[in-house]
Amino acid sequence: MLTFIIRRLLWAVLVLFVITAFVFILFFKTPGIDPARAIAGRNPSPLILAEIRHQFGLDRPFPVQYGLMMKQLFISRDLVSYSNQGQKVVPEVFAAAPATLSLVFGAAVIWVVMSIILGTAAALLRGTIVDPLLMILALIGISMPVFWVGEVANLITQSRFHDTFLFSWVPPLGYTSFTQSPVGWFKGLIIPWITLSILYIGLYARVLRANIIETESEDYVRTARAKGLTERRVLMRHTLRGSMITFVSLFGLDFGALVAGGVVLTEVVFAIHGIGYLTYLSLTNLDLPTIMATVVYGAFFIVLANALVDIAYAWLDPRVRPA
Repeated sequence: MLTFIIRRLLWAVLVLFVITAFVFILFFKTPGIDPARAIAGRNPSPLILAEIRHQFGLDRPFPVQYGLMMKQLFISRDLVSYSNQGQKVVPEVFAAAPATLSLVFGAAVIWVVMSIILGTAAALLRGTIVDPLLMILALIGISMPVFWVGEVANLITQSRFHDTFLFSWVPPLGYTSFTQSPVGWFKGLIIPWITLSILYIGLYARVLRANIIETESEDYVRTARAKGLTERRVLMRHTLRGSMITFVSLFGLDFGALVAGGVVLTEVVFAIHGIGYLTYLSLTNLDLPTIMATVVYGAFFIVLANALVDIAYAWLDPRVRPA
């Protein structure tokens, strides 16, 4: 198992290297994209463009440019924004990361707990009226776009019913750090947590229900029942564990994508200045160093999530472990 983990982490490092090289080529070597012009502004003279290219190392060979940017990004961490001269992008990304991590972690706890409860209940109560009702609710949750749910939540909690006892506790839109005020942090994120988790609760509950029903027909589950184990023990030790493989796979990919900036719509709707919001602004301004930093940040979490999913696979199902 340890050998498998080390091998998987080494592959993750290699994948990160390939991603950084690909992103650099995409944003800095694509015909028609000139970082020097983005820095110089409108109608720059050829002399100013040449000076900017020399200052930022854009006139050097491609491998040197790539190595210089990786050094500024990972070692010296003094990579400067093009649209906001003097603003270092690495501290800016680190400053935005807590908001995104807080949003995704809280929503993940809600959707994992609720989807396990609803999916298991629907599977155990199939054939009754409860099963189709739960699945209809799950389908409704999947069908509602997150930005629409967020706007409706803001309309209810920030406007129409904000002065009532139900939502008078809801603070204005924005993000309050946990270190500044734990209570304010929780109050400001509870509505975004629920908004973001609704889609995933429905999706994961339906997936888990189908997997539980399929797993119950496996030989090792029937053998466990034949040994006289209680239904609760069979469910917890065999059926649910075997059904969690697809669940874990989906969770790892979705969680990594959301932490990487996939919550941009939620952050924009609720004015949370996280990684997604920062990526949105950098793409709007074509701020290539910030784009590079946010993409590398996102790639790190996606690759890490995939590695953790593979390790979880090996723990849940020993058959996938390499010999």
